Amino acid sequence: MKNILLLEDDLILGETIQEILEDEEYKVTWVKDGNDASNETFEKDFDLYLFDVNVPFINGFELLESLRENEDVTPAIFITALVDIDNLTKGFKVGADDYIRKPFDANELLVRIDSLIKKSFKNYESSIKYNNLLYNIKEEILYKENEQIHLSPSEHQLLVLFLKNIGKVINKDDILFNLHDNDTLGSDATLRVQISKLKKIGLVITNIRAVGYRCEKV
Repeated sequence: MKNILLLEDDLILGETIQEILEDEEYKVTWVKDGNDASNETFEKDFDLYLFDVNVPFINGFELLESLRENEDVTPAIFITALVDIDNLTKGFKVGADDYIRKPFDANELLVRIDSLIKKSFKNYESSIKYNNLLYNIKEEILYKENEQIHLSPSEHQLLVLFLKNIGKVINKDDILFNLHDNDTLGSDATLRVQISKLKKIGLVITNIRAVGYRCEKV
């Protein structure tokens, strides 16, 4: 289930968006101000940010700019009535991936979200093929030769991290941070076991000594 952080201080609109997304089986964390949104980004990993701009304490522009400065590359959409050229320029400058103008159609919102999540995998299809593996992006299900492969939550996180970075070396500390539980970093031993399992499933993973790991292109 994909996790979305929704920042919207309009109670009626926020509730509406939450219902729309949850009906499509997204998991939604809804907050009403920038401070709460910032706290959530430190406590949880999200697949997409959906930010209003004019919200209390920290506005959407300031929040996303801060996240990007801290190397958070989570896809982000601004939902706002501010669509003049100056605000559009500012939004994209601070790191937005897309804009949607209020009022908007529910289907348009869903199409834009689906498109951005696919792009985060550098993919425009609904699934990713790797060797004899098939990963359904929206349903978050991995298949091998048409049979579903069951993974633990941390194994699934690691799989997604590699699929999003095929051909790139991922620093080991970054991997451990992505697999952390609350404030506890994952252990080297656990990581080795998880990587071993993914290799057995079919991922070609190279250990880059003293640096990290790379899921090879096939």
